[in-house]
Amino acid sequence: MISSKKYFGLQGHTLSRLQTALIVAPSFILFGYNQAGIGGLITEDDWSATFPQIDTVHATPADASRKSTLQGFVVAVFVVGALFGALSCSYTGDAFGRRNVIFFAGICTLIGEVLEASAFGLPQFLVGRVIVGLGVGQLSSLVPVWQSETAGAKNRGRHVVLDGLFICLGYVLESWINLGFFEIRHGPATWRPPIAIAIVFSLVLIASIYMFPESPRWLLMVNKNEQALENLAILRGFAQDHPEVLAEMKGIEHSLEISSNEGAKLSHLLKMGEDKLAYRFGLCILLQFYQQMSGSNLISVYAPILFQENLGLSSEVSRVLSGGALTWKFLSSFLAFIAIDRFGRRAVFIFSGIGMACCMIALAVATSFPTTNRASQITAGCFIYLYNTFVPIGFLGANFLYCTEVAPLRLRMAMSSISTANHWAWNFVVAMVTPVAIYSIGWQYYLVFASVAACIPVSVYFLYPETMGRSLEEMELVFKRSPSAWATVRFEKQLRREGIPPEADEKSSGVLGKPEQFD
Repeated sequence: MISSKKYFGLQGHTLSRLQTALIVAPSFILFGYNQAGIGGLITEDDWSATFPQIDTVHATPADASRKSTLQGFVVAVFVVGALFGALSCSYTGDAFGRRNVIFFAGICTLIGEVLEASAFGLPQFLVGRVIVGLGVGQLSSLVPVWQSETAGAKNRGRHVVLDGLFICLGYVLESWINLGFFEIRHGPATWRPPIAIAIVFSLVLIASIYMFPESPRWLLMVNKNEQALENLAILRGFAQDHPEVLAEMKGIEHSLEISSNEGAKLSHLLKMGEDKLAYRFGLCILLQFYQQMSGSNLISVYAPILFQENLGLSSEVSRVLSGGALTWKFLSSFLAFIAIDRFGRRAVFIFSGIGMACCMIALAVATSFPTTNRASQITAGCFIYLYNTFVPIGFLGANFLYCTEVAPLRLRMAMSSISTANHWAWNFVVAMVTPVAIYSIGWQYYLVFASVAACIPVSVYFLYPETMGRSLEEMELVFKRSPSAWATVRFEKQLRREGIPPEADEKSSGVLGKPEQFD
């Protein structure tokens, strides 16, 4: 072990755990807390009085459709900010470094939360919502990249899947805090304090970010080689001349050398070439599409509305059941933490997709009955809980992780930010459409999500290679050496089955036979 006066004098796993507590946790609690932040507030009496333009509870039938559309926009405008925040990281993440952008994102969330909590009119609230979204979008794009670049290959999955666990924790805190202040019944205290509480997490993030090492991979990109070696040694908990540290440094430098020779342009993401960049980019885009359009955001953000308006339950009972559903989702997140580095990325995606599709079909059937049918209400409630068991296993952290693992170093930030922006774009669609869809087509809305979720197991089985246990540089070689995009999954399986690292295959032809055998 090494001794360093930097970073609290800590290194290795101890430093990583502190990084998780002070950076990763507040970043993704902010994600979940702010995304779901007003879903449970929009039926409050004082909220309705302050923002009558989006009051659907007391609206006449003639105004209900118009106000529900505007309500969806107010919820979704957060996502507009997040989309632009995520996209901005394709430039800022590489230009200014991972830590600097995370610090700026924390400032954005702080300013936005202050504006929201102090709003007395819809325009100010909307501005605050956009600024919060801008910060959360940057965090959702950049923090997983920073994690994957600072974590070792063995437990990288667990490190990044914690993102999903903390997103769930944000949902849970928001739900129960909203319920607690709902019991006040009247006045601005029913909704202003729940929004303002998020300020605490923003302050922790802002105060802590520079206490941790910058990504060694980014430091090498900007030719700060000595600092990169020092940071890598501290992160691994070894001396700078330790063979493991030197081997990893050599792998990163080799990857960077290849990258510099081939250049780094966004247009490359749409070209196949030897690196199969279009294929890898497509994997990321499709995965983030699945995350949103399989219904995860629908259940998390609109749970109180689903219970109250879709199932016909009282406001208080709806909040209690919503808080319970999100608490169960948080507890289920630990299944992903256990499974991601034991069974692999492919297994959790497939299992999660099958479960989500079945639950959405069951919800469609149960909610097709009148709200006076007690049995169908209970059945629907049970399947909302069961759905929240399957989602976090594969699609509340693992999707962000996978996108950073399959991206090449020279375009990792761009690929991660664009695919995350795609996540937010579909999030916007769901947020905008849901209030209107629940009001107009009811139970049939769930069939849309069931159809998308049913596609997940098939596409993952044929298109998504396993990344578990491989370094980011090894994955680069897997894609480069596979004979074609369609053959990549089989090629990776063969390498894993034979116990052959991809660099060995690169150096010795004939070990696995000719590439044509995989076509």
